[in-house]
Amino acid sequence: MKFKRVTPDFFKGTTEEVAKKLLGKILVRIIKGKILSGKIVETEAYLDENDFASHSAVGMTERNKVMFGEAGLVYVYFTYGMHYCFNVVTGETGKGSAVLIRSLEPIDGIDLMKKFRQKNDVHILTNGPAKLCQALKIDRRLNGIDLKTSKEIFIAEPEDNEKLGIVITKRIGIKKSQDLPLRFYVKENKFVSKK
Repeated sequence: MKFKRVTPDFFKGTTEEVAKKLLGKILVRIIKGKILSGKIVETEAYLDENDFASHSAVGMTERNKVMFGEAGLVYVYFTYGMHYCFNVVTGETGKGSAVLIRSLEPIDGIDLMKKFRQKNDVHILTNGPAKLCQALKIDRRLNGIDLKTSKEIFIAEPEDNEKLGIVITKRIGIKKSQDLPLRFYVKENKFVSKK
């Protein structure tokens, strides 16, 4: 399958705007010539130092410095000593904002995803940030990679231009700044992590 990458300008705009624009786009991962992909169906925006749930709230550190880079970089972090989470850096360089990709609807490479996840039910392969990283073999080695130029991982346009209903809610799984309406998901999609 030939994928049409989003343009570099796609990553510009506010973090909330990019979080919404990512819905319906295709996350493509290529491992040793094998293509794994999924439609992005759930995202969360994490803003700059004024968002206390954002990693950038503490200022720049060795762990989060990629967040302060240019829009379109990959920010991967390790959490709870066992899970990776995949984020797209957004906003102005130096601000420290990113979009967490929370869920995908699997498209290509489903058999490989099942192998990597050791699960057979397609609905639970990528319906959560840690699950999708496991299914697509995303880890800290991809931290800092540029989605605009990478041959290993990138964002592509879907083949069809379907009109998506978008639901906006509070973010989940956090304790700080939890009342902000910064979680976005595709209405009635079966692959969203939590309704």
